Amino acid sequence: MSINSTLKKEGITVIRELDTMQINSIASNISEKLVATFPEHNLNKSDLFISICRLNMYIADMPNDMAMAKYFYKNNSIYFSKDMNLQDLSALAFHECLHYIQTYTNTRGKLLRLGLYNLETTPCTGMALNEAAVQLMAATTMGLELDSVKYYNMELTTESPDYYPLQTALLNEMIYFTGSYPLFYSTLYCNDVFKNTFIAKSNIRAYTKIEKNFDLIFEYETKLSKEIYKQSLCSEDIKDFKKLKRINSRIDDIKKIILEKTIETQNVILDSCFNSELNSIKTLDDIKAFQYKLYNFKHLIISTKDYNYYTEFYVTMMAKAEEKKEFILKFGNISSLDCITNELDFLEEKKFGFQFFKQLFGKLKLLVEEGIRNKEIN
Repeated sequence: MSINSTLKKEGITVIRELDTMQINSIASNISEKLVATFPEHNLNKSDLFISICRLNMYIADMPNDMAMAKYFYKNNSIYFSKDMNLQDLSALAFHECLHYIQTYTNTRGKLLRLGLYNLETTPCTGMALNEAAVQLMAATTMGLELDSVKYYNMELTTESPDYYPLQTALLNEMIYFTGSYPLFYSTLYCNDVFKNTFIAKSNIRAYTKIEKNFDLIFEYETKLSKEIYKQSLCSEDIKDFKKLKRINSRIDDIKKIILEKTIETQNVILDSCFNSELNSIKTLDDIKAFQYKLYNFKHLIISTKDYNYYTEFYVTMMAKAEEKKEFILKFGNISSLDCITNELDFLEEKKFGFQFFKQLFGKLKLLVEEGIRNKEIN
């Protein structure tokens, strides 16, 4: 499909091209803020400025239900809505410019990756995850603060309440465990550093499930927007009443699916990451850090009226942490040799059998250590 056909399909009508002075001003603004916000990523302000200046930029008449800026990699162009103030670039404009910066193509110009979005796999993976990462990065660049909002009967906090609020809120939960550096590094440089870091903090099944759910949430939000648009076209005439009723029913169903997928994703993050951290505990300091981290996760929780998974999970994990604490106090810090014993801590065995195995492996550990000492002496 030609770019003109694509623009027509998207409902974008070009009004005029930005002049060199306007493009330079936008490039200067974006490159300065990106370098100042992310100094740890070694971005070169001059290179960024020159690169952004190569973009074709247009003022366009854009549909009301579309974002106020849109990047097309095929013709290396960004289209800004005529209603947008170019003197005060929004996070959305940064979002589209970041898409340009993260574009990775082969020598023939074929798009291979956009940050976390991998188009070389079959099927392509990470599209919605990348959108959320780019929006979070744009919001961070603009210095936007966390805001409490409500969507589809869910209460959450995000720096981006207007664009990808659910995805950015979930992404904040993920980087609670990985830190933001791997996320933004992969967003900028199109690699799997964030993916591999999160897998190391959880497991590959969890990451795959989360990635898939991000795409599903995005897909159903797109469907919801279309249904809401259809709803707006319905008149108050009696003949439209049945049609409106069907549309409203579909809207309710879609909102329910979005809610279910969002909460499911949150629970996967919660369960996989904290269980992984629990299994890595070796000292009393690790216990304290774990309990502190588990408690403070509550500030990131996406909640609903009936949501109690986190509360129940919190109680269960605190109890398991206390079991580990008792073990450490009795037998000392957990070493590699204690791994088997550590696993036994979480088996629902009878007390007698449990104590027997703990003592057995404790004695085995002492015998091994005694043998090592004897070798060193001889």
